[in-house]
Amino acid sequence: METLYDKLLSYNDEGIYPFHMPGHKRNIENINFVNPFKIDITEIEGFDNLHNPKDRLADLMKEAADIYGTKKTYYLVNGSTCGILSAIASVTDRGEKILIARNCHKSVYNAIYLGGLNSFYIYPDTIQEFGINGCIHPEEIDDILTGNKDIKTVLITSPTYEGIVSDVKAISEITHRHGVPLIIDEAHGAHFGMHKELPESSIKLGADIIIQSLHKTMPSLTQTALLHVNSDKISLSKLERFLSIYQSSSPSYVLMASIDSCIHYMHSEGYKKFSEYMDVLLKYRKQFKDLKNIRLLDYPGSDRTKIILSVKGTTYTGKQLYDELLYRYGIQTEMASADYVIALSSCFDTEKGFHKLYEALKEIDSSLDFYKKINKAKLDSQYVRTEKKYSITRAMEFETEKCSVKNAVDKVSAEYMYLYPPGIPIVVPGEVITEEIVRLCRNYEKSGLDIQGIESGSLDNIKIIKE
Repeated sequence: METLYDKLLSYNDEGIYPFHMPGHKRNIENINFVNPFKIDITEIEGFDNLHNPKDRLADLMKEAADIYGTKKTYYLVNGSTCGILSAIASVTDRGEKILIARNCHKSVYNAIYLGGLNSFYIYPDTIQEFGINGCIHPEEIDDILTGNKDIKTVLITSPTYEGIVSDVKAISEITHRHGVPLIIDEAHGAHFGMHKELPESSIKLGADIIIQSLHKTMPSLTQTALLHVNSDKISLSKLERFLSIYQSSSPSYVLMASIDSCIHYMHSEGYKKFSEYMDVLLKYRKQFKDLKNIRLLDYPGSDRTKIILSVKGTTYTGKQLYDELLYRYGIQTEMASADYVIALSSCFDTEKGFHKLYEALKEIDSSLDFYKKINKAKLDSQYVRTEKKYSITRAMEFETEKCSVKNAVDKVSAEYMYLYPPGIPIVVPGEVITEEIVRLCRNYEKSGLDIQGIESGSLDNIKIIKE
C-alpha cells in the first residue's frame, strides 16, 4: 500500500493548482523554513514550555500581542477549535446560557455540549441571490440580551466561510452595554487589516476574545492559530486552564516556529506582498464578474479574497462545477455547496494560478445554459429554522432509536447533520426534524454533497430520541 508520505509527494508533482487552504499554497520560496524533522523537538532546555511559558515562548507571545495590539495573544497548535473550546469555557460555568449565531462551526456546539450550556440562537440573513448565509443584525442581539439577562456570553462567526462580515463594532457595543463578553470566531480572517480593500479585524472593533486560524489564509502550517484577548472582562487564569486541557500536552515546536515565522514575515514583508497580491486579485475579480452564467459574489464589505462562484439558475450544480475544475482543468477549489463553489485565495497565489482559473471558468461558462426543462433542487441555505426541544447535553442523555430521515419528521434528533466543509450543523441534537429539513438533506444528497455527523453515515439510518 502507498504510504501517506508517498501519496503527498506524488500529489505535489501532479500540478493541480490549490485554490484552498492552507494559505501558504505549498509555495514558500520567500520563507526560510527548513526540513521540519531537523527542528522537531520537545520541551528541552532553552526552548520553554507552551503550557507554562516563562522565557522564549512567553517573549514570542508577548511580541505577538504587541504586534496585534492586544492585551494577550496565545499560540494555538490544535487549530482554532481548541481556541473556541477554551474561550467559551473561560467565560461560562456549567449549565449557564450562551447566545450564538446559528451558523457557527461545529466546535462551538461541542463546547456547548462539554460545558452543559443552554444555547440561544440568532439567525443570520440569507443572501437570496446566492443562497448563502448573510450577516448578523446587532439589534436582534440587543433584543435577545434584553429579554434574557442571564446570558453569559455571545459568540458569532465573522467572517463566514463565504467571507460575509457582520458589524462587530456595533455588536460589541451592545454586548458590553449588557455586561456580556463577545467572542468572535475570526478563523477565516487572520489576514484582515493587511490591505485597505479588506475588512478590519475584530481586534480593532471591540471584541473581547478573537480566534484566528493562521493556516487558512496566511503562510503558516495547518493547525496553527492564535487566540487574542482584548479586554479585562476575561479571566486569563481560567482561560489558560482550559487551554492546557484542550491543547496537546506535547505541542509541536515545528508548528510554533511556523506561527512565529508567519507573524514576523507578514508584519515585515507581508504588507508589500499583500499589495501586489490584491492588485492581481482585483484584476481577476473584475474578469470573473464579466462571465455570463457563472456569477461572482461581490457583497458589500465582504472579504474579497474569497472567490464565491455561483451557478444558481443554470443547468449546473456547485458539485459539477467543482468536479469539472478539478478533473478537467487541474484546479482544486476549497469546497462545493449546492449552487456554488468557494475558491480560497491568499497572498501566496500566483498570477499564473488566477489566469488558469479564469481561463477554465470562461470555457465552462460558455457551455452553460439557464433553466429549460431542468428541474434542479432549490437549495437556499445550509440550515432551516427549527424548534429546540432540549439542550444538546440533555438530548445526548436520552435513549435513542434509529429510523430513516423521511420517517423522522416531528421527531427530535439525537445527532448532528452537517455539510463539511464548512461544518455548520443543519440539525443539532435536541432539535425537531421538520419536513423542510428532510427535503433539504435529501436534495443535498441528490446534488452529490456529503452530509456528515450521522453515526451510521446514512440518511436512512439516523438517531432520534426515543419518546
